[in-house]
Amino acid sequence: MTVRQLVSSGAQWEPIVGYSRAVRVGQWIVVAGTTAATPDGPPVGGDDIAEQTREALRRIAAALTEVGASLENVIRTRIYVTDISRWEEVGKAHGEVFAHIRPAATMLQISQLIDPELLVEIEADAILP
Repeated sequence: MTVRQLVSSGAQWEPIVGYSRAVRVGQWIVVAGTTAATPDGPPVGGDDIAEQTREALRRIAAALTEVGASLENVIRTRIYVTDISRWEEVGKAHGEVFAHIRPAATMLQISQLIDPELLVEIEADAILP
């Protein structure tokens, strides 16, 4: 039987909603929607959407490391933004990390995230060789 490995971020919403930051089953790793949220204050980066993007990607990288993977193993990202007119700021921050990895990527505008100060949320899928 394949082992199921869970990664927790410690976010207050995990036990309420019943999810993990990341799940690895065999070669597959799925990282849940990741933001720049902090427990008791504004998000990392404040209203700088590019910095919120960088923080989400740092957290995704940390979750991947916990299950023996890296950003190099990412094959797909999904980027949710609350203001699509700021796509270029988000895209450039995403490109700082993924310019050479080039995963399949989707960017969508949504009306709001769980905290109105959050401007971007990113999911990632990875596969190990």
